[in-house]
Amino acid sequence: MNAMNTHYPEPVRVEPINRHTLAVIVDNEPGVLARISGMFSGRGYNIESLTVSETEEARHISRITIVTAGTNAVIEQIKAQLDRLVPVHRVVDLTLQGNAIEREICLVKVKGEGEHRSEALRLAAAFGAKTLDATLNSFVFELTGATEEIDRFVRLMSVIGLVEICRTGISAMGRGAEPL
Repeated sequence: MNAMNTHYPEPVRVEPINRHTLAVIVDNEPGVLARISGMFSGRGYNIESLTVSETEEARHISRITIVTAGTNAVIEQIKAQLDRLVPVHRVVDLTLQGNAIEREICLVKVKGEGEHRSEALRLAAAFGAKTLDATLNSFVFELTGATEEIDRFVRLMSVIGLVEICRTGISAMGRGAEPL
């Protein structure tokens, strides 16, 4: 039987949603970040992580690292729309390069009293976290690592007595000698 003669609708194709890390090289000028975040919000795209810093002071160039998610078509559309913005020099999809190093920094404040005190210190040591502050009833730890490692650390600390978290967002860079 021909598909055109059937009463059943065509099956809906479901495309997978993938997380991508984009490095966007831009002019360091007022309003650039607002234009980029406005492009995302105006089209209903989400930014999961965003870090920005000037990387070439003499040329007034900044690097914006954006983590977002979408189907392959959506990611391609995001990259094309970013590329069209005037202050953008180039957009590199570090996820497609397949060899990016991603790290973030997290500060974690934990209650540390009684038996929880030694457990907090033991877990911090196991994860390689630095103790930045210690009082008689709390700690502030600093951990640098991959997002998944930081997520595990936060989950474990929440059992002990998590008070507060501050995360920088992802910084990423491709491996090898080649620049962006």
